[in-house]
Amino acid sequence: MNTSALIMMISVVSIVIIVSAYFFIKVLTTKPKAEPDSYSENDDKPR
Repeated sequence: MNTSALIMMISVVSIVIIVSAYFFIKVLTTKPKAEPDSYSENDDKPR
C-alpha cells in the first residue's frame, strides 16, 4: 500500500467515525417530544 492510499484510508475512516459519533451523541442528548398519554388523543377525527 502506498502513502497516498494510506492517507486516503485513514481520512475516510476518521470522517466516518466522527460523523457516526456526532449523530450517536445527538440521539442520546435530544429531548423527547411531549406526546399525548392515550391512543384516543392521537386520533384526528372525533368519535
